[in-house]
Amino acid sequence: MTSSFIHPAFIMIAGACLLPMIRGPFRKPFMFLVPLLTFISVIYLSQNAGTYGVFQFMNWELTFGRVDRLSTIFGFIMALMAIIGTIYGMHVKDEWQHVAAWFYVAGSLGAIYAGDFITLFLFWEMMAFASTFLIWARRDKEALAAGYRYILVHTFGGIILLLGFVLRYQATGDLSFDQMNVSSPELYTWLIMAGLMLNAAVPPLHSWLPDAYSKATAIGAVFMCAFTTKTAVYTLIRSCTGFEVLIYLGVFMAIYGIIYAMIENDVRKLLGWEIVSQVGYMVAAVGIGTSLAINGASAHAFAHILYKGLLFMAAGAILTATGKQKLTQLGGLYKKMPATMIFLLIGGLAVSGLPLMSGFVSKSMIVAAAFESHLYWVAFILIFVSAGTFLAAGLRLPYLLFFGDNNCSEETWEKAQDPSWNMQLAMTIGGFFCIFIGVYTPFLYNMLPNTDVVFKPYSAYHLSEVIQIMAFTAFGFFMLRKYIMPRDTISLDLDWFYRMGGRAFYWTVENPLQWLDNSLGKCYKSVGTNCLMATSAFWSWFDWHGIDGVVDGTARCVRAIGRRVTIVLQRGEIQHTIYYTISFAAVLLVGYVWL
Repeated sequence: MTSSFIHPAFIMIAGACLLPMIRGPFRKPFMFLVPLLTFISVIYLSQNAGTYGVFQFMNWELTFGRVDRLSTIFGFIMALMAIIGTIYGMHVKDEWQHVAAWFYVAGSLGAIYAGDFITLFLFWEMMAFASTFLIWARRDKEALAAGYRYILVHTFGGIILLLGFVLRYQATGDLSFDQMNVSSPELYTWLIMAGLMLNAAVPPLHSWLPDAYSKATAIGAVFMCAFTTKTAVYTLIRSCTGFEVLIYLGVFMAIYGIIYAMIENDVRKLLGWEIVSQVGYMVAAVGIGTSLAINGASAHAFAHILYKGLLFMAAGAILTATGKQKLTQLGGLYKKMPATMIFLLIGGLAVSGLPLMSGFVSKSMIVAAAFESHLYWVAFILIFVSAGTFLAAGLRLPYLLFFGDNNCSEETWEKAQDPSWNMQLAMTIGGFFCIFIGVYTPFLYNMLPNTDVVFKPYSAYHLSEVIQIMAFTAFGFFMLRKYIMPRDTISLDLDWFYRMGGRAFYWTVENPLQWLDNSLGKCYKSVGTNCLMATSAFWSWFDWHGIDGVVDGTARCVRAIGRRVTIVLQRGEIQHTIYYTISFAAVLLVGYVWL
């Protein structure tokens, strides 16, 4: 431990608490300073690995600062994204969005540096509740409903996670947040993994992601696309490495997400489905569990935060300018938003894994790990999904937004323009890193947790493989693009079950249960009230004639006796009074002695 330890999450929390009090020309410098100081704190900790912030609470030892190579790479990219996201949202005057975003970042950083399950759970719930306000901040009916669905799902996940922690502590007496025994999993192992998987949007616990991210504010979605799922990937790496079931779940995620991305009409839902697909790569890598796979999961999480943040920033720029986010209401925007088009193309090509882009040097590591572990079916499916990713995000999305048919109304077309300077600056930073990481791989590879792994992505075979796949996909798109045009429809997903379940519950409460409650009320009013009134009348009569009769009769009897005694004792003769008094005292004395 060291007294110089300042938790990066504490800086974000302190900044969030002070922000509402900062006014005028000091607001924007302060907004830039807080995430910058957080980033500097992360850099400082990366040079001083160790365990910090250890506190004794009751019989538990809480560790707030476990700094190693794994926490460092995730802390680095989270702090960097906090800077980018804050710059992107500087024009927003609603200070509470920034407060919620900073608490959200603090929750992520706190979970990353947590060394025990109690600390992890506290910051985990901070993430869930803070991010909910980024959805509600949009202040419309759909955002309100999506926010409630989001917080209910994450509260359910938190309860599962907490139950797993409690059962594990009961069984082992250990609260340390470390690798679990996945070779012989207990009930608590499955519960903890399920709670973590919900935040990673692993099907069937995934529907909250495209639902919530498409309803959040423009800056809210930029923050949300970066932190929740990647923090969950970090926790899976930390606790569930080598859990074989994650391979199957991750591959299913990759396929499931890309299928829905290719048929989605809502731009930000499409990007949400892309997150599900790309996080599937990371989950599968955690399941593979080798050093190369863990490096691949970490690298891909790092790269994914940047290119997905860039894509959501571009989508937010379009939403901010036009007020629209459906492909059937947009198109031909290259004339009105050329800068946004460039940034979206960079993000789309990066997520597709184009050589010299960040996705190429991270995604290929996971595929290579699958081949190395002789999981050929996993490797080939992930390669196939890469082609689908290029089709959905690298070709279809930019084509329909900027080069396809112009579906904009006159009002939308007039409003369309490139965003403010701060939004373009944030996208420039994101785009720069998407290219820089792909060109200069040591920047990312030197931060990876397993230093003994050597991987060279730019082999002749790998380059030729990727170029051929992308060329074939591009040819197929331009030949068959009329068959994948957007349609203004709703794509049914597994959320249909809990939506319909919620409606069924609401109908049950509103109709049969309400009818039963009303019937019981009427029955009580007609039967119970009459019985109560009759009972009350009886007890009133009994009180008047029974209780009062006894009490009043006793009083009358005492009064009569008193009058009689007065007549006998008070005759005006003092000798008689003294005699009776002494006699009465003697009787009392004898009785006291006798008893």
